[in-house]
Amino acid sequence: MHTHTIGALVRPRRIGRALRAVLSAAVWPALMLAGCGLAGGNEPRKITLMTHDSFAVGEDVLQQFRESSGAEVVVLESGDAGASLNKAILTKQAPLADVMFGVDNTFLTRALQAEIFESYDSPLLNSIPAAFRLDPGNRALPVDYGDVCINYDRTWFAENSRAVPQTLEELARPEYDGLLAVENPYTSSPGLAFLLATVAHFGPDGFTEYWRSLKDNHVEVADGWETAYYTNFSASSGKGPKPMVVSYLSSPAFEYLYADPPVEEPPTASLTGPEMCFRQIEFVGILAGTKNRKLAEQLVDFLLSRAFQEDIPEQMAMFPVDPQAKLPEAFVRFAVPPDRPAVLSPEDIAAHREEWMARWKEIMLP
Repeated sequence: MHTHTIGALVRPRRIGRALRAVLSAAVWPALMLAGCGLAGGNEPRKITLMTHDSFAVGEDVLQQFRESSGAEVVVLESGDAGASLNKAILTKQAPLADVMFGVDNTFLTRALQAEIFESYDSPLLNSIPAAFRLDPGNRALPVDYGDVCINYDRTWFAENSRAVPQTLEELARPEYDGLLAVENPYTSSPGLAFLLATVAHFGPDGFTEYWRSLKDNHVEVADGWETAYYTNFSASSGKGPKPMVVSYLSSPAFEYLYADPPVEEPPTASLTGPEMCFRQIEFVGILAGTKNRKLAEQLVDFLLSRAFQEDIPEQMAMFPVDPQAKLPEAFVRFAVPPDRPAVLSPEDIAAHREEWMARWKEIMLP
């Protein structure tokens, strides 16, 4: 999870996250406390939503929830996805919030094993494809998804008459020596997602050899997405030396939306070959022990509603899980999901994540 800046405009991720129109953390308190009160001058009811730092929603959409529920949403930003989950687990005997959004499929099993969520069979689940519903018990309900992919500088490849790589294997060839920047999976969610993509593609016994070949090809490892994108990547505002970077499928769409001056096509594109992108799915759940169960159900339904689902792309640079939700034109044109994303089960990730990261570190950061 991170913030993405193009010129003077800041947008929180995807991601999470990159390249999106934002309500910053500084703006949230004013929005949350400035809404409508209940009849008779009473204090409005409140419902607390724990999120990662990149959660965002349009004020007009949020107002719809206020009007339908008569309640204010207090957003408790709690770091990135891993940090917010840790906080929820550590405080589960006295939960800090009623609902939690932002646990993704890389941490889902850990959340379920910690029993921090109560089951809720939202009627809106009927609109969501089974592929996104990874918890049969409906303790964690899918809200959005996105793909971590390699982005490339279209101008650089054209000017240097270099073919764009189409597979992970091609990235390790000599003609791409020194051209790729990635993120450290210990400190970056897209970095972890790309590591998992290589595990899915090469297998738990073969991914280490692949990373050795990337290291021999002088891949650059950055601590976080911001550094990789803005300092290392040649197509960002930082004009760095690397024409390829691990980012998001939605990044080119946002480069197009917020280009100044406007452009006919984005300066970047994503590599979407077989298993080159890792699919992240984000979930919402009612925190066990909430004293606002009915209102918590209303908030979960709101996150699955058509109004919120259609707000997701331009606010958080993710895709809605409701297939009937309308996408912005820029997403339709410049963020076409891959036919074959890399997929690992939450159970496999939970069982081996730390082992895979340690093996990566032994190779890349000895």
